[in-house]
Amino acid sequence: MTDERLTHIEEKITFQEDLIEELNKTVYQQQQRLERLEAFCKELAGQVRSLSESGSAGPTANERPPHY
Repeated sequence: MTDERLTHIEEKITFQEDLIEELNKTVYQQQQRLERLEAFCKELAGQVRSLSESGSAGPTANERPPHY
């Protein structure tokens, strides 16, 4: 193998290692965000459930608004 070819291969490997590291960071950040969104959805579902159980879920579909 020539020195030039070996240098080119080393450059490609270095670039790929950097790209993999960047992709790993992105995947980690996305996973963190997904976990926060899941927790938020669970919290909202719990609030909706408690509102519907307490009977204060708001007007029903057949109820006329107060301005009629």
